Amino acid sequence: MLVLVAPGQGAQTPGFLTPWLDLPGAADRLAAWSDAIGLDLVHYGTQADADAIRDTAVAQPLLVAAGLLSASALGEITPGAVAGHSVGEITAAAFTGVLSEDAALGFVRKRGLGMAEAAAVTPTGMAALLGGESEHVLPHLEKLGLTPANVNGAGQIVAAGTAEQLAALEADKPEGVRRVVALKVAGAFHTHHMAPAVAELAEAAKSLEIADPRFTYVSNADGKAVASGRDIVDRLVNQVSNPVRWDLCMETFNELGATALIELCPGGTLTGLAKRALPGVKTVALKTPADLDAARALVAEHASA
Repeated sequence: MLVLVAPGQGAQTPGFLTPWLDLPGAADRLAAWSDAIGLDLVHYGTQADADAIRDTAVAQPLLVAAGLLSASALGEITPGAVAGHSVGEITAAAFTGVLSEDAALGFVRKRGLGMAEAAAVTPTGMAALLGGESEHVLPHLEKLGLTPANVNGAGQIVAAGTAEQLAALEADKPEGVRRVVALKVAGAFHTHHMAPAVAELAEAAKSLEIADPRFTYVSNADGKAVASGRDIVDRLVNQVSNPVRWDLCMETFNELGATALIELCPGGTLTGLAKRALPGVKTVALKTPADLDAARALVAEHASA
């Protein structure tokens, strides 16, 4: 059984879309999306530097666009389950037909702008904790006033909070944590700091045309499969200020009988987690079009007819 997943913010790197624009029709699609949302995705995906694409209002639509481009390059496939990490959930929602591609890009543009505005209120950020067990890490984060914003499984928890709280974490690591690595994001996403963006997204969601998913959609909120398109969109709205439970998503992949996992562009993060948490599951990360042949081979072997 094949699982298709889409990465979240922080996966972007300068120029990562450049090779994808050589695919037939890719440049035209990206230009059309750019015009529709008022953001030059071609520039940001090919020429902008790391600081420019770290901007939440830029990074989020750029990641969804990249995911959709790489998904279409795979051709028609029937995965057993689909999921996305954080903003990647919007990519997954579009792939499953809950939202049209144009609606997904418009929605994520509003999400990015709203979250950037919320992040500007107070200097905040996120950091990955490498090593440590949850029974030691979680109480320590609570003591420092930090939120476990991403519980990613495979021994990885991402803390989020103010700059001062993150500095305190670096100086006072939980038992067993080897390193605290700052993420390439511009705010404390999936925490109460993002509450102002929730109301904006809820208003934007009222005008969306929504369908039920064509494939099993696994939600970040609780790792559950969700069959209602309206429920998925409601979860997309509320997830902005709630923790991502990728650990529970991977547990669901395992329960569903996953045998292979493909991570859409810019792949790498989620396949890395899967290699540790889902032993025996074959993985391919789509980083450039050179990875498409390996991904198509997984599709042929593991996807439903």
